[in-house]
Amino acid sequence: MRGAARARQAGGVRTEYRSPVNRPSFKDRLHSPLPGFRDVMRLMWTGGFRARVSDADRIPVLRTGLEPIPATATALTWVGHATYLLRAEGATVLTDPVWSTGIPGVPRRMTPPGVAFDDLPPIDAVVISHDHYDHLDAPTVKRLPRGTPVLVPAGLGGWFRRRGFTDVRELDWWESVAVGDLTFDFTPARHWSRRGPHDTCRSLWGSWVITGARHRAYFAGDTGYGPHFAEIGRRYPGIDVAMMPIGAYDPRWFMKPMHMNPEEAVRAVGDLGAERAATMHWGTFALTREPVVEPLNRVRKAWREAGSDPAALWDLAVGETRVLT
Repeated sequence: MRGAARARQAGGVRTEYRSPVNRPSFKDRLHSPLPGFRDVMRLMWTGGFRARVSDADRIPVLRTGLEPIPATATALTWVGHATYLLRAEGATVLTDPVWSTGIPGVPRRMTPPGVAFDDLPPIDAVVISHDHYDHLDAPTVKRLPRGTPVLVPAGLGGWFRRRGFTDVRELDWWESVAVGDLTFDFTPARHWSRRGPHDTCRSLWGSWVITGARHRAYFAGDTGYGPHFAEIGRRYPGIDVAMMPIGAYDPRWFMKPMHMNPEEAVRAVGDLGAERAATMHWGTFALTREPVVEPLNRVRKAWREAGSDPAALWDLAVGETRVLT
C-alpha cells in the first residue's frame, strides 16, 4: 500500500505537540499505579532483580556490517536492546539509540553493539520511545550531529534542545510528522517515564509507526500488554514488521503493567495484524531476574504454538539484518 493511502486510512493528524503552559505531568496516561514503597520493599525482600547472566555467551551475535540494499527494500538491523537501524526509502532511522557499555543501575552490557557507531551511515531521523536510561542514552545522543531530526514524546523536547539539537519534533499520541519520504506516527504504550527523583511522568511515553511508500514498520518501545495494540492495528493496517520487546519481565507480579513477557509479545503481534515480528529488548542489559536467553526460547515456543509462519519470526542475532523486498 502506498504511503499516502496508508496515511489516509490511519486517519492521522499532520501535526505536532504544542505543550500547554505548565502542564504538570502525564500521570493521567498511566493505565495502572506505579509501584509503591511496599511493592519495592517486597521486591527487595524477595531478591530484587538479581539478573542471572551465567549464560550470556549463548546470546547470538552476528556482526557482519551493513550490506547495501535495493532502493525498493526496507532493512532492519538489530544493534542491541531497543536500538534498531531501519533503512527505508533511501533514509536511515535509529530507534532508542544506545551504544554505551553501561547504563545506571544495571550490570554492564553483555553483548557489543551490532554495528560500530563509527560505521553508521548518515542518520536521517532518530525516534525515542521514552526517557528511561536504557532507551535515552545521553553519551550516545551526544555523538549525534546536532542537526539530526529527533522525534520525541511530548514533554521531552527540552532535554534535546538544551543539548543543542535544532530539529526536535515533540508528538502526543496519534500525532504525526513527515521526515523526507517517511511518515512517523506516535502511538500509545503502557509504560511511564522518569530520569530523576522529581520528574516522574513529566514527559510522555509511546511507540512509533513508520510508513514509507512500500512498507510500514512498528516500533513498540517499552510497554505492557493491552488493548492499545488492537487499536494501533486498526488505525494503521498493513504493518509489515513489528519490533517487539520480549525481555525484562520477571518477577511477573512487579513487571506485568510495564513490560510484556514473550507470550504477550506474540499475542500483541496478532493484535497489530503485523506480518512479521522482530525481537528486541533482551540480550543486551540484564535488567530483571529471568535467565538472559530465556526470552528467545520462550518467544520461539509461543510463536510455534500460535501456528504462525516460522519465517515470519525475525529472532535476530545482535548485528543481524533482515530485508523486506
